[in-house]
Amino acid sequence: MLQLAKRMGRAKPSAIMAVAEKAKALKAAGRDIISFSIGVPNFLPGEHVYAAAREALSKDSGQYGSNRGSDALLDAFIAHIAEIGLTGYERKHCSTGIGAKHVLYSLAEALLEEGDTIVYPSPYWTTYQDIADIVNAKAVTLPCPASQNYKLTPQQLDAAMAEHKPKVFLFNNPSNPTGMVYTKDEIEALAEVLVKYPDTWIITDDIYNRMVFDGLGYHNFVHSKPELRNRVIFVDSLSKTYGMPGWRVGFMAGPESVAKALTTLNSNHITNIPEIVTAAAVAALTGPQTVPTEKNIEFQNKRDLVIAAMNAIPGVVCPKPQGAFYVFPDISCAFGKAHGVKDIHNDIDFCNVLLEAKGVACVPGSAFGEPKALRISYTCPTAQLEPGLKRIQEFFAELS
Repeated sequence: MLQLAKRMGRAKPSAIMAVAEKAKALKAAGRDIISFSIGVPNFLPGEHVYAAAREALSKDSGQYGSNRGSDALLDAFIAHIAEIGLTGYERKHCSTGIGAKHVLYSLAEALLEEGDTIVYPSPYWTTYQDIADIVNAKAVTLPCPASQNYKLTPQQLDAAMAEHKPKVFLFNNPSNPTGMVYTKDEIEALAEVLVKYPDTWIITDDIYNRMVFDGLGYHNFVHSKPELRNRVIFVDSLSKTYGMPGWRVGFMAGPESVAKALTTLNSNHITNIPEIVTAAAVAALTGPQTVPTEKNIEFQNKRDLVIAAMNAIPGVVCPKPQGAFYVFPDISCAFGKAHGVKDIHNDIDFCNVLLEAKGVACVPGSAFGEPKALRISYTCPTAQLEPGLKRIQEFFAELS
């Protein structure tokens, strides 16, 4: 009997999309659903982006493009990251992909042999584990609970590096799912550890680097320890900052050998980013930044609303995020209780009963490696945010 490749037994559909599909089905059935599930920014880019796409369409060459990315796109990206202090990169240090997820998958293919170890903090973005499973790497997660503000400590990192000697350390700042942002001092302390382990690649999946609140600023290991530049691979995307998740444009900047490897994989995987998408991406990066700037202010205000609502619920523990557009409350105080006749034993039960009883969709924390929590993505229309939060408060008040 014909069989699929063994790797397909390790591949799993996205847990986040499963929640979103269930919420969509309930809404189609007539239910009043407020979704806090999918991590999409829910705004559109500025008109200049669409104008650039229309112009490119009118002048479409119909030809293949560069496997690495067009010179105009690479130059726009290099100028873009220079604004956050990542300077000194040239085209040869960069490559592109169909979104950051594609870039991360290509990095796994380029850097990890089967059985190699990859280390990353938990909570983590669900795709990290999925990619590690598909390429048959050994994933080691470093638990960072709410009691330590969901942040990795230098002591944890040092112990893990010494014990597991990973081929790759994967780091996400600001974090999805927690929204936590590492300070300059925290980044410097982790960088001090990483310098001690020269045989480990470092991937910084920092696609929310422009979504940082409270004047905290974005910091990278290269800022703290320039000698790490030959091992750090910075990953970015247009999806979140510019409201362009469907356009699928991701980037990397790092060692020349890694950029060349991803470009080679592109030549076999995708060939190139489409010409029209490229034009829109260049316009987003180089044009007016009004929309992302305004949205960042809006997200910070929404963050404050969500935090206030969570902190008003007895027993809920909710560290204050300072970036992205997520809040990740520890809701384990609800475990062992019931809502009506529905028992709640864990985070999955909680989210299922919340959705059925109150029409609010959240993603269980176990999807991100933290089963005591759930993720709230607060990018829904402002008019839905407060009613959705009120429903969650009501739900807790009705537990017995």
